[in-house]
Amino acid sequence: MLAVRVYGKEDMRVVDVPKPTIDNPTDIIVKVKAVGICGSDKAIYNGSNPFVELPRVMGHEFVGEIAETGKEVTEFTIGDHVVVEPISYDGKCYACIQHMPNACANLKVLGVHQDGGMQEYIKVPAKQLHHINNSVPWTTAVLSEPYTIAGNATTRGEVGLSKTVVIQGAGTIGQLSLKVAKAKGANVLISDVAQEKLAFAKENGADEIVNVKNEDLVKKVKQWTDGAMANVVIDAVGAPSTFKSCLEIAGVAGRIVPMGFSTAPVTITQQPIMQKQLTICGSRHQTFQFEPIIHAIEDNKLGDDGMVNQKFNIKDAQKAMDLMNNDPDKARKIVLLFDN
Repeated sequence: MLAVRVYGKEDMRVVDVPKPTIDNPTDIIVKVKAVGICGSDKAIYNGSNPFVELPRVMGHEFVGEIAETGKEVTEFTIGDHVVVEPISYDGKCYACIQHMPNACANLKVLGVHQDGGMQEYIKVPAKQLHHINNSVPWTTAVLSEPYTIAGNATTRGEVGLSKTVVIQGAGTIGQLSLKVAKAKGANVLISDVAQEKLAFAKENGADEIVNVKNEDLVKKVKQWTDGAMANVVIDAVGAPSTFKSCLEIAGVAGRIVPMGFSTAPVTITQQPIMQKQLTICGSRHQTFQFEPIIHAIEDNKLGDDGMVNQKFNIKDAQKAMDLMNNDPDKARKIVLLFDN
């Protein structure tokens, strides 16, 4: 069967690998139907992802149908459509005990620490599978995992009815965070440097858009909130400058959710954190977000809405990666598809 495997920096190959087999009565084999390419996949390809172990079959955003099951599997049957949860955890460490398995000391991620979904078939533990209605198109279902990232960020930020939310960055995660925040009843302002991305955000429900090339974001937020500033600030850019500006944008008792993993130092002062009693919340992967996100997709509260705008056959994975590297503004979400 075909698989997309990275062997080193900018060394990605479509190769033939053995098809997985049922070895234990609880095994499940999924026939992969669609795989999304994420920024972290791009980092693996470019040699800048510090967590990956090479060589590796990439892909942590993927969906498919049940192809085979072991004799003791009762909750899934052949033909069921499923979304794959890519993370696994030990359930015993301090983070897991604190109901944060996404920060598990022994966290493993498919497509990073273990082979992921850019292959025709994959063996996955039942606890990492979630049913999704067969009527949901594969290119919509494949957004489930990135939607859970947005779900986790908005949960950590305590986004809710009528809260004012500022999202810095109108890339994929920023756009999906916008959609989830609106579904939760928030008022959302989103900023970016690309007018096309901002226009797309406006089409998808943003209450206000700000091009920081032309407007002062702090002044705009102050005007938008009648001086109160934002209840929640989500930094979906991850640059030192955007993180630093979060302290100005957030209002009293506000919550800040940084989503980047830059190692660049940031110089900030303690005063606004103390004076406004701000809460800064890390958000890594997701915790218990798959079921609510999938239900929202099935109920048409969350959808594609133009997010998936580039589709490639798995055999053309290199073309897809080249597009993401060389012309990222044309790729909101790239999805690799399998013929059958």
